[in-house]
Parts: sequence; C-alpha cells; structure tokens
Amino acid sequence: RIQILFEVNVVMKPSCHQITRKRSRHFNPSSSSSSEEPLTPETPTKRKPTLGESATAMSVCCTREGTAAPTTTTTSSLKRKRFSSQTDISENSYEVLHWVDLFKKFSEDDKKSALDLLSDMCNTNQARYILKKIEPRFQRDFITLLPKELALSILKLLDPSDLLNAACTCKPWRVLCNDPLLWKDKCRQYDIPSHYFTNDNNIINWKKLFLTRQELDTNWRTGKNFIKKELKGHDDHVITCLQFHGDMIISGSDDSTLKVWSVSSGECTMALTGHTGGVWCSQFEDNILCSGSTDRTIRVWDVSSGHCLYTLYGHSSTVRCLSIFNKVVVSGSRDATLRVWDVRTGECKHVLIGHMAAVRCVKYDGVRVVSGAYDCLVKVWDPATETCLHSLTGHTNRVYSLQFDGSHIVSGSLDTTIRVWDAVSGQCLHVLSGHRSLTSGMELKDNILVSGNADSFVKIWDINTGSCLQTLSGASKHQSAVTCLLFNKTYVLTSSDDGTVKLWDITTGEFIRDIVKLESGGSGGVVWRIEQDKTRLVCAVGSRNGTEETKLIVFDFNVTNKKALTDIYPLDVEEIELTERSNSNENNN
Repeated sequence: RIQILFEVNVVMKPSCHQITRKRSRHFNPSSSSSSEEPLTPETPTKRKPTLGESATAMSVCCTREGTAAPTTTTTSSLKRKRFSSQTDISENSYEVLHWVDLFKKFSEDDKKSALDLLSDMCNTNQARYILKKIEPRFQRDFITLLPKELALSILKLLDPSDLLNAACTCKPWRVLCNDPLLWKDKCRQYDIPSHYFTNDNNIINWKKLFLTRQELDTNWRTGKNFIKKELKGHDDHVITCLQFHGDMIISGSDDSTLKVWSVSSGECTMALTGHTGGVWCSQFEDNILCSGSTDRTIRVWDVSSGHCLYTLYGHSSTVRCLSIFNKVVVSGSRDATLRVWDVRTGECKHVLIGHMAAVRCVKYDGVRVVSGAYDCLVKVWDPATETCLHSLTGHTNRVYSLQFDGSHIVSGSLDTTIRVWDAVSGQCLHVLSGHRSLTSGMELKDNILVSGNADSFVKIWDINTGSCLQTLSGASKHQSAVTCLLFNKTYVLTSSDDGTVKLWDITTGEFIRDIVKLESGGSGGVVWRIEQDKTRLVCAVGSRNGTEETKLIVFDFNVTNKKALTDIYPLDVEEIELTERSNSNENNN
C-alpha cells in the first residue's frame, strides 16, 4: 500500500477544487472573494512535523486488517469515490496522502523511526508485500556489469549444463555463455581433442564440438542411438586377429585368408589369399599389412591394391606374434627366435636368439624389442646389435601377454601374476597379485593398466604404486574367460567367451551395460576380438561348435539426435545451426 500511495502522490496530486470543505483548515478563507469561487491554498506552514504527529497519522492510515476505517461524508464524496476507483486505494486515501506529505518533511532519522513503527504494525501478508516491492531495488545483474574477462572467469566455473541454463536467462548472458573461450576450456577439461571437429574453414566451433561429444558419450552409455551393421564372412572359422583403421576393417582367420571390409558400405572389398595355413597375427601401418601364419611365413600386403608385396621366409615354425614400427616389423615364432624385417625391401635384418621355448608375444618401439615366451622369461633386446640387454626372471610359468610404453614393461603369465619392470634397469618394480588364472589380455596407458583374465575378472591397476584401483565384478561380471579388452579415460570395454561385450565406468568400476549379448552366449557363442575408435566399435563373433555364425558386428554411435541432445541440455540446439549459417553468410559476403 505504501508503494502505491507514493506513486499516487507523485502522479495524481489532487488539485484545489478536489479538496473538500472538511479540509478548509488548510486554506486561507480571506483570499476568496465569494463562496462560489474556488478556494486558494494557503502557503504551507514550514513547521517540522513531530514524530508523534506522524505516529498519529499512521494509526489513522494503517489500521490493522479486520478493523473498519472511519468514513466521512462530504460534498465531494462522489469525486472521492471516483478517485478511489481510479487508483484502487481505500476510502481514507486523503489521510494516507496527507501522511505521505508529512513523511516527506521528516528528517532522515524520523523517517527511519516512522518506518520502524509502520513495519511493527504490518501483519505477515503486508510485510511480505513490502518485501516483494523492495527486493527488486537491490537486485543487480552483476555478470553484465563486470568486465568481460571477469564475467568469463566466473562463468567457466559452472558445469556445462548450468552454463547452458544460464544462456537462457537473457541476451547479454547468452552472448557471454556462448563465448568460444568458455567452451574451449570445457573441451580441455573433458579431454576432447580439437581436431575432432572443424568447419570448412578449419575454425573450431568449440560449443558444437562439446555438445556433439557429449551426445556421443550418451549414445555409448545408453545405447539408444546407434547404427548397427553385420559383416558376414570366413564361414564358420575362427577370427584370430582384427585391425580397424578409418573406414577399413581387416580380419584374419584360421581359414588361411584375410578380408578387407568397408565400414561405410558394409561390404568385403577384397580377400587376401596366399597363406597355406591359418593366419594367427597381423599388424597394419600406412596401407601396409603384415600377417603371420602357421605356414611359417610372413606376408607383406598393399591393402590399397590387394597385392602381396613380399613373402618373408626364415622361421621354422608358426609365426605367433608381430609388432611393426616405422616400416620395420619384428616377428616371434614357436621356433623360439625373433626376426627383424624391413617391409620395404622384404629383407631380414636381424635374428634374435636366446629364448628356450616358443615366443608368444613381442613389442617394438623402434629402439628396443621386448619379448615374452613359454620359457617363463621376458627379454629386452637391442636389435641393431642382436644382443639381449636384460633377461627378466621371476615368472614361474609361461608368459602370454606384454605391454611396453618405453619406460615400463608389464608381463602377464599363466602363474596368475602380473609383473611390472623397469625397462632401463631390468628391475622388477611390482608384482600385481589378485587374478587366479592366465592373464590373457592387457592394455597400458599413462601408467594405468587394465588386465583381463581367464578367471572372468577384469582389474584396473596403478603401475606406479602397484595398487589395484578397481575390480570389475559383481552380478553383471563375465561368466567366462575374458578374450579382449580396450579402455580410454572414461570407459573400459571387455569381451568374453560368454558371448558378451560389456561397458564399464573406469573411475567407479561400475557396470554400465551390455553392448553385445549373443543369444548363443553360454552355449558356444564367443566374442573373440574387439576394436574401436572414438565413434565406432567392431566385434568379431562366432562359435567353435556352429551355434553362432562367424561375422563382424559394427556399431556406429555418432548419430545426431536433436531431441536426445535437448533432453540432456535444456538448450535450443537449433541456435548452433543458426549461428553457423550466420557465420557462413558473413564469410560469403
């Protein structure tokens, strides 16, 4: 009410002829020549009203709810009613206006005292109304008032979803919340590479990049939006090795062939034939494919033409493992030797002799060769001099898997342990215990090791401390041996003899979902190999008893769904497209 009365006093201050005869004490009667003429207001007395008078006026004007205010009938009652209907105030409006006039003349201290008295007389609803009227006076858009650099520093502390909500507040906030620097910072926080998305002018749209990657992440996690293809081949044989690069998939099988597939068309573009025994391993680099076979040879292929460039002879038994680096491939065989080949000339450059049993795994980084064998040893070689730098002893059974990042060597054995070695000194740094069977697969990135075992468990390790960070188990764990695994900074993907591919959260170790679950799982259906890039997953599946057809299953999760994106973030996603069209028009102009 007080706010309304202030506005009435300013906008609709009553004129002389609106003042009733009851208020004649405020006018000078001697200034009128006749009773019919309008009264002339007397010059106001400049006496300062007292707080007692203001309190009396307030007691008249601000009666509590439920107490009827006294009314006075005057000759101008009709005008007063009309005035009341226009301003929507009570019939004692003149008393209120009179008190407002008095209030204006108070000193600052008396005004505060008057307001104290007035607030004490208000009930809850009236106090709430006063608060509602006063609060907006103290609200400020501090983000818009700040310099842009400070505003962006504050906004970048928000989560992406909060940032998009803030963009819906008003235009100035929308401009700030769409700033490329903000979204570049978010992409950096979430480890989104800048080369993943650019426009035709190689200008990165950081916001679209972030939203696209978040949608992709949601598609992986929920499985609601994806494209699935099945590539059938190799009849009922086992797929022993798998390579995935760009639009090309290369599968090797114990049927003695390799097949090259196009992901986009889903067709087999060529079959590489020539081996006379099953293909057990393959490596790919710059359109050059090397394959090792039970026929004791290595073949070098040009996958762009399908021609076999060289057939490398030298091993006297099955070629079981390969590792390629910068046109040099190292092969390990069941004849207990390793050979170093130049794939550009087909020449055998070096032979590494020292193992006493079949070589099962090999890694080559361009400088050193690391090999694991059935003689329980891990050896580090200098291929240029054909000397063994270190013979790492400690395992008590066959070594089946290796990882080598230049400074650390990790070996997995049938003795159920995993050992971490210093590649320079050859010292054993940690013995990782916890598995109960053969460690069939491992992957090492940034000192984080993920190991899969024939005991059906998957473990995540920190090789710096030797501690187990997570064990991927529980009710949704694999029911048979783990055959293959992959991981990144967000997820772990695992495949198994139980016919499933499972997705796990690498941070919490929680099971997310089954990406593949074969109907024949548990009765012969197997997922042998998996490979992935940022948007796609390739699974090699089949069976050893004919219950599942041998094939490749390809999942593409890079499917744009505006509705799904809007559900994730409450933002008009068409704004991105409009912005791009606007920028494109500006560039064309």
